[in-house]
This record gives sequence, structure tokens and C-alpha cells, in this order.
Amino acid sequence: MTRKIVIIGGNAAGVNAANAARKTDSSAEITIIEREKYPAYSRCGLPFVLGGEIPELEDLVVFPSSHYQLMKIDLRLETVAKSIEPKAKTVQIEDKYGKTETLPYDSLILSTGAAPFIIPIRGYDLPQVFAIRTIEDGRKIAQIMEDVKAAVIIGAGFIGLEAAHALSEKNVKTTVVELLPQIVPTMFDPDMAKIVQRKIEEHGVDLMVNSRVTEILGNKKVTGVKTEGKEIPADLVIMATGVRPNVELAQVIGCETGVTRAIKVNMKMETSVPSVYAAGDCVETQNRLTGKPSLIQLGTCSVRQGKVAGTNAAGGYATYPGAMASAVSKFFDMEVGAAGLMERVARSEGFQTVTGAVTGRTRADYFPGNEEIRVKIIAEPVLGRVLGAQIVGGEEVTQRVNMLAVAIERGMTVWDLAKADTAYAPPLSETWEPVVLAAEVTSMRIRR
Repeated sequence: MTRKIVIIGGNAAGVNAANAARKTDSSAEITIIEREKYPAYSRCGLPFVLGGEIPELEDLVVFPSSHYQLMKIDLRLETVAKSIEPKAKTVQIEDKYGKTETLPYDSLILSTGAAPFIIPIRGYDLPQVFAIRTIEDGRKIAQIMEDVKAAVIIGAGFIGLEAAHALSEKNVKTTVVELLPQIVPTMFDPDMAKIVQRKIEEHGVDLMVNSRVTEILGNKKVTGVKTEGKEIPADLVIMATGVRPNVELAQVIGCETGVTRAIKVNMKMETSVPSVYAAGDCVETQNRLTGKPSLIQLGTCSVRQGKVAGTNAAGGYATYPGAMASAVSKFFDMEVGAAGLMERVARSEGFQTVTGAVTGRTRADYFPGNEEIRVKIIAEPVLGRVLGAQIVGGEEVTQRVNMLAVAIERGMTVWDLAKADTAYAPPLSETWEPVVLAAEVTSMRIRR
């Protein structure tokens, strides 16, 4: 009997679930239901299209239509799931023309993603107020960017700062307003955040921390924003205030949600409803260091969760062990990244901490084009186990973050890292790897 798999949501988690399901069961009937007009694409790339680094929004689409044909995946675009009957194992769908259909399933995968959080303040519904979540968001912003003189971005996470870079590249006067006392508050400690802030401000972007936007000014169009202390002129506002998991369909059919208000799943990505799996930004995962429930909405997590969900939904076996929120970004002339726990989070979880940081170079000091890089390591003060790391540099940040992520996952100590046999060549690295130096500094503080 042919297995029927229905996937609701066709972006990172959904399409990877479909691909994994097909590799597991070559004869299964696989259907993807996607409300947007585009198949899976990179949401993370949207700011870089706006900044001109990527030529077209359509370049973000991951797979051509021929991929779905080759993999025998029935892709239904501009179609929504109206209801699910878990006892009957059916999904009622409706396409853009209003035509409805009932699809039976043996396994159902919810990859419903997340929606931007729009602060419900006065003026939030003006036509020049946007999130950056979909290709259509990017298209609308691109259409008006040529006429924009000043913009305000609410939120100083990675997306907000990437958007600031894009606008600055188009000579738009940009102000970033952050409610918390520092930028990148979920990834960096205050000392590293200050380095990033200083470098961004050198490019003419105004960064306001400890500030709340209370109103978006304007009648039929945006003229500015009001904070608790001043008014800022603007004709474009971007809300980069995070996303909230889409769990409505899951809750209706009885899927349990966790403390993060996302769908609760086990290591096989199974929900509390039989034959229903979930993956991506809509699910709660486990932090691999603390063992506690966590909401880690990163593309890397979505892809891995989707692969696990698709494999199991098709009758195979796979598990997802959780994540550490390893992440990197690039804006202006710097790369930034982090893995593991920040100092504040580590202490709140009951860890004692000791830290060490060094500023090194990415190539031999005498080699043209060498860039500054700062590495910070957070460790336990007795055993020396590495708990977290943060890096800011001009280049080569990503693979150092990956190196540290593996070290953290494997329970390595700062003494292990300090003895790492790293490579050297003048155009590629310094003789003393900055990660090794940071580990040495941290180990000396432990000995003291």
C-alpha cells in the first residue's frame, strides 16, 4: 500500500522533509502545501538582495520546479490548509481560486514556520511599515527604496543590522532602535556588542539602545517615529522584532505546545498527536548544553529538523539531538558569530564562568589584506569546559565559530583547545590561531 505524506509549509523544513521522505520511501505520495507563490527560498538572503549583493529576489529560490518533478513531489503553491481531521487522517486545502480538496495522509508534517511580530503601536499599519520575512516583503521594500531618504529599523538583532547595512548601501539615513541595553542581545555579551556597535556607527548608522518606539508618525504615509525621548524623521520603518511560531493548526488538532509556546516534539520530531510530525520555526527544541526547552529559529535547525521529520514520516529512523544556536552574520565590513551560551545565560543556568578574549589577525601581520579578529571564550572555572564563544572580525569568522561549536558539543576544555594543532600560511592565517590564544588566556585565568 502506497504511503501518503502531506507536508503543510514548503520552506526550509518542509522541502527538506519532502526530500528526506522521498529518499526513504521511493514510492510514497508526497504533497507539499505552501501558501506563498514561491517554493522554498532563503529568507536569510532578503536583506542582501535589498543591499545589492544578490541581484534578484528570485535568486533566493532554492530548487527549480524541475526538482519537484524529478523527486515526484506534488507541490501546491498559493494553497492553504483550512482544517485537519486527525482521526480521519485528512487535510482540507483551498487554492487561490477557492477550490477545496480533501487530502488523506498516513503521515502529516507541520512545517508552518513563524510570523513576524509587529508591535501594535499607533501607525503600525501605515503602508511604509514592513517586516522582512517573505519575498513579497522584499519586493515592496525594494520598490520604494529609491525614494527613501531616511529609515528607522526597530530591533537590533541580526536581521535588523543586516537591513541597516542594506539601507546604508543605498545611501539611506538609517537609525536602529533597540529596546534592550545592547545590540544583538540574544547572541553577544555587552563587551562584544559594544565592539560591533562602534564599528556600525563608524558607517553613519545611528544606534539607539535602551529606547522604545512608542508611535509611528504619519497620516497616509510614514513621516517618522516617536521614541520616549525624541522624534526621528523617516519615510520607511522596518520591524525586525523577531518572529512568533505559527501553532494555530497544531493547537486545533490537540498538539501539545511547550513553555516557549511552540509545538512540543520528541527527538523523532513527533508531536503528541499520532502520525503528526513538526519541524522548523514552529517547534520547540532542546538546548544541547542546558537540556532545557528552547526556541531556536535558525535555518540550519529547520533543515536538520525537516530531514529527521521526513525520514521518520516515511518509515525510516532518525533523531534530532537539539541545538546550541550557533549563528553567524555579515554586515558592513565585519563578520560576527557565536556558539553556545553567553555569560549571562550560563550564569542564569547555574554555571560559574570565567572568560578570556584576544584580538588577533586573520593572516600574517605582514601579509596585505590581513584583518583584525576578536575571539571571546566562556568556560567553567574548575574543569575548564568550554561553554560558549563569540567572534567579531573582518573575515574568516564562520569556520572559527564552527570549530568552537564542535568543541562545545564534544565537551572540550580550554586546555584541549590551547593544544589544538592548527594550520598556518601567511596569506591564510597567523602562526598563532586566535581561538588557541583565547583558550590560553582563559586557561590562565582559571589557574589564577
